[in-house]
Amino acid sequence: MTDDLVFNVFARACTSRETLEHVTGRWGSLTLGALHEGSFRFNELRRRVDGVSEKMLAQTLHALERDGLVHREAQPTNPPRVDYTLTPLGREVAERLVGLIELVEGRMPDVLTARETYDEERAAAASA
Repeated sequence: MTDDLVFNVFARACTSRETLEHVTGRWGSLTLGALHEGSFRFNELRRRVDGVSEKMLAQTLHALERDGLVHREAQPTNPPRVDYTLTPLGREVAERLVGLIELVEGRMPDVLTARETYDEERAAAASA
């Protein structure tokens, strides 16, 4: 049904923009990166994605599940157990995100040097 549709994330009304936002937003990218490591229960995931609130993680997981990137499996136990895993599409997206995360982490010394240089130049220009 949707195979003949053309998506353009640069077009304002394109629905792919919403999904890109879910994937590349702070909590979406960190959640997908964490789930790339394996299956997590909600509170395990919340601890892994340090700093995310319960509300934001729930909203993020709902959005990623709706987009077909995350699978939520509720176990009929008492208390209920809910596990989150990546779907095949989610795994494909997470693979690319993890590559970007590793690149950024590996190049942080260069980023910090660039920031320091930038700040020094701005300070010098402001005092001139």
